[in-house]
Formats: sequence, C-alpha cells, structure tokens
Amino acid sequence: MGFVTATADRLTIRNFTETAGLFRTLAASGFRRFSTYRQATAAAAATNTMFGFLRTYVMLAVAGSAAAVGGQAAGYGAPQLVTYVWAGQGLIGVVALWGWTDLADRIRSGDVVTDLLRPVHPVLGYLLPDLGRAAYALLTRFVVPIVVGALAFDMYLPQRAATYPMFAVSVLLAVLVCFAGRYLVNAAGYWLLDTRGVLMGWAVCAGVLGGLYFPIRFLPEWAAAAVYLGTPFPSVLQIPLDVLVERDPPAGQLGLLGVQALWAVLLLAACVLVQRRAERRLVVQGG
Repeated sequence: MGFVTATADRLTIRNFTETAGLFRTLAASGFRRFSTYRQATAAAAATNTMFGFLRTYVMLAVAGSAAAVGGQAAGYGAPQLVTYVWAGQGLIGVVALWGWTDLADRIRSGDVVTDLLRPVHPVLGYLLPDLGRAAYALLTRFVVPIVVGALAFDMYLPQRAATYPMFAVSVLLAVLVCFAGRYLVNAAGYWLLDTRGVLMGWAVCAGVLGGLYFPIRFLPEWAAAAVYLGTPFPSVLQIPLDVLVERDPPAGQLGLLGVQALWAVLLLAACVLVQRRAERRLVVQGG
C-alpha cells in the first residue's frame, strides 16, 4: 500500500511539473514571438507617445477649466490626469486594446482544427502566449510612455504603498478581461463568414467605454455606474488607471478590483462555453 501511495504521489508531482513546464513554454513563446518585432514595437511606442502629448494638453485644459471655478475635473487633479493619460497610453499595448485576428483567421482558413488536436484547451492555448505578449509589452511599450511623460510633465505618484501591488493585480486582470473579450469577438468567426464588423465594434467600444478617450467618471454618475457594472470595458483600461491615480480610497480600489475579477471570471467562462458550442458545429472545407 505504501509503495502504491508513493508511486501515485510521484506521478502526481511529475504531471504537475510537466503541466507547469508546458504553461511556461507557451507563455515564453508569446514573449519570444513579439520580441522579434522590434521595429513594430518601436513604432507603436513612438505613436503612443505622440498621442500622449496631444491627450495630455486636452486633459490639462479640462483640469484648468475645473480649477478656474474652484473644483476638480470629476475628482481628478491635473497631475492625476497626466498620469492617467501616460499610463493609459502605455497600457494600450499591454492589454492589446485594439484586438487581434489570429483565431478568426485560423477559423476562416481551417487551421483551427490543429488547435483542437493539441493537448491544451484552445482558450488556454491562446491565453498563455497572450500573457507572454503582455509581459513583453509591459517592459517596452509601457515603460517608454511613462518615462517620457515623467520627463515632460508633472505626473502624480501614488501616495499609498498598497496602490502599487493593487495596480499590478489590476493590470493582470485587465489583460485577462481584454483577452477574453478579444477571444469572444474572434470566436464569432465560427458562425459568421466575415468578422470585420464585430472586430470594429469591439475597437470602438473598447476605446469609448474603456476610458481611453476620456475618463468614464466625466459622465453623469448614473451613466458611469451603468458602464462600470454593465459592461466589461472599464475593466480593460479605466479601472487600472483609477487604481493607479488613487481616484478612490483604499476600499474603493478593492471594490474596483472585485469588479475586474468578476468580469474576468464571467468572460473566461463564456470563452470556454462558446468554444464548446463552436466545436459541435465546426465544418472545415474538405473534411
């Protein structure tokens, strides 16, 4: 009995080690893949930096107008809005806000069948490389705008030590939420011949309702609450930025993380469900 138990324990440890190794390999593949596109990374960082200047001056004008009447712009001071803009420009690449078409293209070509034959669930098979991609973007496309913004403007630095780990968790949750949304949009290709309209709808909603063009808090309170709780888009960009600039007290920051976590769980579960339904009806030309 002792021999059987010891053997089972060794097999369990071995399986866990092999699984962990597979996960690391998939995540590292995403990191390596995007690290080869050095010119594209530099061009994207330069573009985000340029738009950072434009958006900063617009937000400073808003803050100046609010200060002229003795108030703040929806609870944001000028330095907070500066940090909001530059951190947001950096996070565009980290969360891949504009989406990708990898899955939709493979569905259209029939190559998605290869994904179904692999020993990893398709959702996980795309998620892990995306985490590696996000890690690479964090080291490149996030750092550059932050450094430029700090050199050119008076940025707000978090005053509470707990904000830094909460921001890190919020960024991770934002990557998960954005990945799940992008996966669902691409999975529409199982039912649609052309997903360009769906992809365009995602890009528009992610920018407007995600807090990229302006903070959602600029809206009336009832509208902002509806967007926060009724859609996943603020969890992609707005919430990490609100956490970073300490727009809310610590309890409020934790509440925002809870909203993000809820959307991450719901959307990832939806990805698994949609993938399961899609596999039942997938028809590939020639077989």
